[in-house]
Amino acid sequence: MKAMILAAGRGERMRPLTDHKPKPLLAVGGKPLIVWHIERLARAGFSDIVVNHAHLGHLIEQALGDGAAFGVNLIYSAEGQALETAGGIAYALPLLGDAPFVVINGDIYCEFDLTRLAARIQMMQQLPRLELAHVVLVDNPEHHRHGDFALIDDRVYADTAESASAKLTFSGIGIYRPSLFARIARGAKHPLAPLLRDAMVAGKVSGEHYRGLWRDIGTPERLAELDRALRETTT
Repeated sequence: MKAMILAAGRGERMRPLTDHKPKPLLAVGGKPLIVWHIERLARAGFSDIVVNHAHLGHLIEQALGDGAAFGVNLIYSAEGQALETAGGIAYALPLLGDAPFVVINGDIYCEFDLTRLAARIQMMQQLPRLELAHVVLVDNPEHHRHGDFALIDDRVYADTAESASAKLTFSGIGIYRPSLFARIARGAKHPLAPLLRDAMVAGKVSGEHYRGLWRDIGTPERLAELDRALRETTT
């Protein structure tokens, strides 16, 4: 099974911290954000991990190397200029293969059990026509109170009457089939949300609600808050 960590963003809201360091290398609880993801993916059985990068990407490669220190094989997808979420995934498809794969935003912290996604991939491979994506949703944080999508009977919806009052926030964690990105020219910039919305209309996006610890590290204040919380749990 393969996974991808999205690490190409500039992190404008995190400046000046990201002027000289890529956002995924910012540390919380004593280790970089991206290392938390790599370690959790390794424990869940994902041994081949693609990491895309653009802004200061060479520092990511220097810090992580080939992944041997974490028990995984790290493969880098250097974009030069960030291609947005779906564009970055489409650019990396030759490295990800033909099977469904996991993607995690590099600028979040989440304690979700990734073995659940490993099991879901196996299910998707047995039922190849039913789902283009499976996404993890979380409770709406204060800075995003209206949410993104609704989860109704294992299906995810964006713009229906049923979903209007029950939206949750997309965690930045999902499983995708390569075919979801078939219409994106390699090297083109493209966001992920329109692709997911189209697949939702077709009834081809499933999901689950995770209620545990999740943080979107969007500001220096949120980074510091999470750092304090993690250090308190280890003392």
